[in-house]
Parts: sequence; structure tokens; C-alpha cells
Amino acid sequence: MRATPVELGYRMPPEWALHQATWLSWPHNEASWPGKLEAILPIYAQAVAILLRSEPVHINVNDAAMEAHARALLADAGATGELFFHRFPTNDAWCRDHGAIFVVRDEEPQVAAIDWNYNAWGGKYPPFELDNEIPRQMAAYLDTPCFANPMVLEGGSIEVDGTGLLLTSEQCLLNPNRNPTLSQAEIETQLCAYLGVQRILWLGEGIVGDDTDGHVDDIARFVAPGVVLAAVEEDPSDENYHVLQENLARLQHMTDLAGHHLTVLKLPMPPPVVYEGQRLPASYANFYVANQVVLVPFFNHANDQRAQAILQQCFPEREVVGLDCTELVWGLGAWHCLTQQVPSPPQ
Repeated sequence: MRATPVELGYRMPPEWALHQATWLSWPHNEASWPGKLEAILPIYAQAVAILLRSEPVHINVNDAAMEAHARALLADAGATGELFFHRFPTNDAWCRDHGAIFVVRDEEPQVAAIDWNYNAWGGKYPPFELDNEIPRQMAAYLDTPCFANPMVLEGGSIEVDGTGLLLTSEQCLLNPNRNPTLSQAEIETQLCAYLGVQRILWLGEGIVGDDTDGHVDDIARFVAPGVVLAAVEEDPSDENYHVLQENLARLQHMTDLAGHHLTVLKLPMPPPVVYEGQRLPASYANFYVANQVVLVPFFNHANDQRAQAILQQCFPEREVVGLDCTELVWGLGAWHCLTQQVPSPPQ
């Protein structure tokens, strides 16, 4: 039996650890942004241009025509830097969830990929066979070991702090549409064995409109070891209020491996974003931490600046950049959902 990543000394670094690159999948699925795909592509290109100021960017495309279209939009956005395109066809753009999750160790080889099973958030959006191939293709290009695990897991459903803690939600990981044959204890065992974490911290439910069944990257994010930003809804009449208060209370009772309580900071929510009668999962928690920038979704509201200021305090050495996501979130995700970091080997 092949040794597990943790037996070989691997661990998942936190997002703020040094990246060698950011990996993306170019948006092309009209069904994800009905009537808005062409409107969101220029703002997506702006995001890529910002990330290129920070680190190399890799983008999956389906074919030469898609690459040419992407290059034209990126040129219009003023994108310059180390940009790599890969003819790795995808079904959709959500690289956080279908891309490889990377782990590192101090000895050679220093970076490895974890290839979890992917079923498009419980089989909601077939087909997803192309997306499920992406981790192996990423690992092959990077020439890194690739550990396959048949457990269904999306990158947006987990959050690590680099000191042994992993944050997730019951609504997602314990959902029977993911791993119906696995118990909570068995899921925890797999997370610990493959990601090098030692304690799983369970939140309850996610926000309204989140078709991922409560991904943690919309509700709570680590910003430093033992320090977590919790999304809170300040309007008691809002349908997210009680769910987020419950998660906040859980976080305030959680401890690290040494028994110290987590430091819990509050991050406001934007007002409801509704399109065609559907409430969308708008959350400032869906930010992405790159080497030199933090990309945060904006929603054309005064809380944009409040969220930006809080994140700037959390990441004083990085530039916190807000980009409007009022159109993009029609796809039911934002910047964190669209990105996947490739960590640098430990120095």
C-alpha cells in the first residue's frame, strides 16, 4: 500500500504562504453565467492582470480559439507578466474546486498534488469528467508526485492555518451527495492523512444561495495561525443572520492544538445581491491571498470599503484590491472559487 502524504512528511500550507503561481480555468460555460458570460470576462481579465503583478499565472483553456480570445481580453486589461496557457479542457471555471490541492514537505520532492474525486458539488452540474482530470494534468505539467484519493472534496470546502487546524462545514463535507459511505470520523482521518492537519474544526451551514452546500470560503477564513475572519450579517431580519451567528459562536469556542482559543475577527456581509429573483452567495470572505495582493470581491456598497480595511489590517504587507463582482457572482462564486494556489517549496 502506498504511503500517505503525511507519512511522507507532506502538509498543506496556508494560502498566505509563498506561491510559485496561481492556477485558473478560463470561464466558458454559458450555463454558469446565463446571459452574462461575455460581461464577466473583462472583469475576470482584470483579476488576472492584478494577479500577474504578484506571481506567475497558469490558465487552463479548451483550445486555440479560447486561448486567443483570452489573450485578447488580457491585452485589453493591460496584463503583463509570466502567463502560461495549458490546453487542459474543462467543463467549468471553478479551479478552486476541481484543481489539485497542493502539499509541501521539507525534503525532496518538496511539492506534491492531491487528486481528490470531484463530482460538481454533489452531481448538480454534469458533465464534470473534464474537470475531474485537471489535478492529474496540473501535477504532470509541474512534474510533481500526485496522490489520488477517491473521497469527494472541493478546495473551497476546506481552510487551513498551517499549524494543524482545518476549518470546514457539516453542511458540505457530511452531505450524503459527497461521500455517503464515509462517517465523520472517516472523513477526518482522510483529511489528516492527506493534508497533514491534526484537528478538524466544524462549522454548521453556509450562506443562502450557495449551491456548494456551505463552502467554508464564503463564511470563515484563516488569515494567520489561529486567527480567523468570520462573516457576520448585521441585520437580524436577514436570512443569513442566524446561520452566521451560529458559526460565530462555534468559532469563539474553538481552540488550537495548544488549547488556546482562536482569535476571531468579524467581517461584514454585503447586502443581498439578487438577480432574476435568486439570492446570490455574495460574501467578502471569498477573497484570494496572493503573494503581493489580496483580491477581494466588491458589491457596489459601502461595506466594500469596510471589508477592504479589515483585510488590509490582516495583510499589511500586501495590497488589498477590490474588484466588482455584482455580475460575476451570478455564477454563484467569486475570486477564491476561481483561483488555486501552487505553493513554493519550503526554503
